[in-house]
Amino acid sequence: MEAVADVLESYRGRDRLVRTLGYSSRLLGGLLLATRNGGSGLQRGLLRLSQELSNCRATLRLFDDLAMLMFSREYGLGASEEDAAVRWLSVVANVTDQLYYPCEHLAWAADYKILSIYSNKWWTLSNILWSLSLALGVIRSLRVLQLLKRKLKRGRRGQVGTEELKQWHMYQVRKRAEILNVIGSLSDLANAVHWMPVGFLWAGHFPEWLVGLMGTISSLIGLYQMSCMGNTTKDP
Repeated sequence: MEAVADVLESYRGRDRLVRTLGYSSRLLGGLLLATRNGGSGLQRGLLRLSQELSNCRATLRLFDDLAMLMFSREYGLGASEEDAAVRWLSVVANVTDQLYYPCEHLAWAADYKILSIYSNKWWTLSNILWSLSLALGVIRSLRVLQLLKRKLKRGRRGQVGTEELKQWHMYQVRKRAEILNVIGSLSDLANAVHWMPVGFLWAGHFPEWLVGLMGTISSLIGLYQMSCMGNTTKDP
């Protein structure tokens, strides 16, 4: 109970919990829809709940532009990064994420009849930007894993002392984190392609339960990573 309360105290924690609930509702509703071959009752309610939670998150993202801008400004051109590929992949991903928000806001405003524009093209553009950001994130994580592998190999050849063991442990922790990033991003990317215009790869071919499964996997990974960060900050 205390852990859940701690998560709900922060905006990011609440967003991740709502995301997990939304996708898990979609997963369960999709499974019931597939197994019962019906469209009424509990399964419809779960799918409706999933959609409403998704709408809620889209509305709250109207206020994310400034936070993203501050993050991008703080990162800058990634001068602290050791590897040029990691640095530029991160910079391009930050620009992509920054552009994503206004596109989604326009689509949201069009859906609610605030702006007299065609929302579909803006949803498609925001989805393309999200997909690009996810792909860049996967490539970045794979590059980091490659660099970590080299460092771990060098560590095995050298002398093993207290500091070396600490560094080796740190590399292992980061390696696990990057592997989880790859799995989570690929799960989201699978859904992002599904929401592309029909005719592009597997766009429009996922059943509801599979969309829910992919989203639930990435959401649970996000919650796990957040809990790990929380535990780290509480350590003396």
